[in-house]
Amino acid sequence: MTAEAERLVSPVVLFEAALGGSPVTAVHLPRTGPVHTGPVDVEAWTAEQDAVDDAIVALCEGPVLDVGCGPGRFAAALAARGVPALGIDVSRAAVRRARERGAVALLRAVEGPVPGEGRWGTVLLADGNIGIGGDPLALLRRCRELARPGGLLLVEADPDPDTDVTGPLVLHADDGRRSHPMPWARAGSRVLRVLSAELGLAVDQVWELGDRVMMALRTPAGAR
Repeated sequence: MTAEAERLVSPVVLFEAALGGSPVTAVHLPRTGPVHTGPVDVEAWTAEQDAVDDAIVALCEGPVLDVGCGPGRFAAALAARGVPALGIDVSRAAVRRARERGAVALLRAVEGPVPGEGRWGTVLLADGNIGIGGDPLALLRRCRELARPGGLLLVEADPDPDTDVTGPLVLHADDGRRSHPMPWARAGSRVLRVLSAELGLAVDQVWELGDRVMMALRTPAGAR
């Protein structure tokens, strides 16, 4: 095994390092198109709610499942408003931070068993979490399963409506550690409209909130 290979770690390890204050860079290597590089935006996830966050929270219909909740700012804000909410994340450190913030949070992956399947009023995919798993169609299908009939999928889209890129995401720490590649995706609102139609999801509304784009996708009201 090479020294470089020995430095490969789980993406969760470097995500948790970022939560602890270490600089971490995310490099998205799409199958087509340019490489996308940027810092892991921990400050945005750990900051207090701003006006845009407040607007997103106000759109939620309880009970709310916050998928990839991170340190739990949305789940905590919902709880503070008296809206039943559960955050799930694959990072123990994130779940701990979410609980410290006043959120109810569990160590779970969205692909696995989740409490209340088929009964959530809103399934929230904020902060680019449509990228989880590298397959937006599969993720939207899973979220439709988690929501109740007539429920809401509240999804943050890429600011560019035509963005449609998939490929591995690699995290790089300043100390030289690098994560194993994990599947990731970025999708804009036009792309998500097409995927939603394929799944029988109705696009209720699209909001431009500051430099962020949120989409409300409604699940069919009838039987599954």
